[in-house]
Amino acid sequence: MALNNEEQESLDALKAFWNKHGTLLLSIVTVALLVVAGWRGWNWYQARQSNEAAVVYDQLVSAVQAKDAAKVKEVSGTIFEKYASSAYGQMTALVGARFYLETNDTKSAKPLLQWAMDKAKDDEFKTVARVRLAGVLIDEKALEEAAALLAAEPPAKFAGLVLDRRGDVLVAQNKPKEARQAYSQAMEKLDANSPLRSMVQLKLDGLGGAGS
Repeated sequence: MALNNEEQESLDALKAFWNKHGTLLLSIVTVALLVVAGWRGWNWYQARQSNEAAVVYDQLVSAVQAKDAAKVKEVSGTIFEKYASSAYGQMTALVGARFYLETNDTKSAKPLLQWAMDKAKDDEFKTVARVRLAGVLIDEKALEEAAALLAAEPPAKFAGLVLDRRGDVLVAQNKPKEARQAYSQAMEKLDANSPLRSMVQLKLDGLGGAGS
C-alpha cells in the first residue's frame, strides 16, 4: 500500500528519531526491567532469609528452655553470622542475654546487650538492652557507668522503665532523696496496668515515700 506524502514524512521522522534515540530508549527500558527484577529478587531473598532465620530462632528458644548453654551459644552464633540484620538478630540478643543473666554468666550477657543497644532496629529492644546492662553494671558496682548509660532521654513510652532503673542506681549510690524522686516519676510515667508499678511502689515504700 503506497503512502501519501504526509504519512511518508511521519514515517521518516519516526525512523530518524529511532536512529538517534533508539539505543538510549532500549537502555532505559532494560534498566527499568532490571530494577523490577532486582526488587522482586531482593524481596524473595529477604523472605527466604526471614523464613530460615525463624527456623534457627526456634532452635534457640528450645535451647534456652532446655538450659543448654552450649546450644544457645552455637545457635546464637549462627543467627548473628547469617541473619543479624533481620528482626531475629535483635530478638536473639535479648533472649540470649536474658539466658546468660539467669545463669549468672554476665560475661556472656554484656556483649549481647551492647550489640542490641548499638544495632537493634527498634527502640524497644535498644531501651530494654540499656536498662538490663545498667542492672549488670549496678551489680558490678560500676555505678557511674550505669548512671551514664541511663542519662539520655528515653523514648516517651519507655520513660517509666528507665526512671525505675535510674532509681536503682541512685539507691546504690546512697542517694535516697534522688532515688525517691526517680521512682515517683517512674510511677507517673508507667501505664496504670503496667506490672512494673507494684515493684516500683515497693521500692518507694522501702524508701519511706509514696507513689502517685
